[in-house]
Amino acid sequence: MSMTRRFRLRLRIAVFFCVLFLTAQGSAFAQGMSVVRDEEIEQILRAFGTPVFFQAGVSPAAVRFVLVEDDALNAFVAGGQNIFLHTGLLLKSENAAEVAGVIAHETGHIALGHLFRLRHEMEDLTVQSMLASLLGIAVAIGARDGKAGAAVSSAGQNLAIRKALRHSRTQESAADQAGIRFLKEARLPLSGFLSFMKQLENQELLPETQQSAYVQTHPLTRDRVDVLSRAAENDTGHMPPSWPARHARMKAKLLGYLYPDRALADKSDTKDAQYAHAIAWYRKGHTAKAVAGVDALLEKEPSNPYFHELKAQILFESGDVRRAVPSYARAVELAPGSGLIRAAYGHALLETAGEDRGLLQKAVTQLERAAGVEPQMATLHHLLAIGYGKLKKDGLFRLHLAEKYVLVGKMDLAREEAQLALAALPKGTPARLRAEDILDITVKKSEK
Repeated sequence: MSMTRRFRLRLRIAVFFCVLFLTAQGSAFAQGMSVVRDEEIEQILRAFGTPVFFQAGVSPAAVRFVLVEDDALNAFVAGGQNIFLHTGLLLKSENAAEVAGVIAHETGHIALGHLFRLRHEMEDLTVQSMLASLLGIAVAIGARDGKAGAAVSSAGQNLAIRKALRHSRTQESAADQAGIRFLKEARLPLSGFLSFMKQLENQELLPETQQSAYVQTHPLTRDRVDVLSRAAENDTGHMPPSWPARHARMKAKLLGYLYPDRALADKSDTKDAQYAHAIAWYRKGHTAKAVAGVDALLEKEPSNPYFHELKAQILFESGDVRRAVPSYARAVELAPGSGLIRAAYGHALLETAGEDRGLLQKAVTQLERAAGVEPQMATLHHLLAIGYGKLKKDGLFRLHLAEKYVLVGKMDLAREEAQLALAALPKGTPARLRAEDILDITVKKSEK
């Protein structure tokens, strides 16, 4: 899940990238943190959040879940409709209702406009770069050695950002009321929201250094807990039948990566425990045991795309890229809407294509389709630049380099590549129009 702790449960072929947030005084802060990209976990969270989003009048497709690898109990919204959840919060959650309660509260902040806004001195493109880094976008590729991940600037642990994220008590109460309403209208239980709040109830009495990050950014009061307790007295909501199993699988997956020894100490024979074991063996570098564990899971769930993808990832990172390709292909077939899995498939094809133009074109096609789902993933544009470069398509090679540089905030390089792309791309084509847009963006940036 980072340069120091890699969570390659999904494609995360990115390396260290920190963005400096400039203030009027010219000071900056940047603290390396890890953003987790995992298709399965993101889909589980989306399932928990979608009923709430509908009641809030928020499009589920517009909300992005961002997992921050950190043991702290924390969650926040930032930079638009982005809900950041720390892995510590997910692992400490007792059930899906608690996670849904947190999501409902954070959705209240979104619906009521209580969003983290950067200081007015920060320019728009700096903000875009910040969001790109927070959403797991990075500069280069480190997939071969399994050391990939995004080390990014974190809003959760840096003191200055924590203060900026801090909501007022009035805002917190309003978000509570909105969250309660969303949960009730979605016919979801309030019990999880209440039990989560009770975990935090006594923390405001502690010194700030001992408080959870959540309490520091979401001031808690006894009145808020009382309001929620009263609302939950006649609670008639219930969790959908699939939620407990999905919550258990999410926690098993996180446990296998973050605490492999603890995962392996669990001797139960459930599929979730077996899943955690396979991930744990992978984390500990035991490729044969990890693959055997996934194969056993596939015997039970042969149409599970995430099992196929995990097997492919283990093989890819162990250097057996050719054997990874069919597993990635099957995962894409079973989960065609996943940009992350398709990107991994395209990357594997690119690695094995050599100078075979047919395979190179197949790789580029998969990467282009992935970019349609994950347009802000700078790594994808890097891979596309490699693919088009090998295909001797200089205009598209330059265009995707320009795309990558825009996303990581390197505007001078983006402008240079956009100019080179314009010289090679035919007039009137979508690619040329995009190059013109990038050039316009970078010129305006340089004039400020």
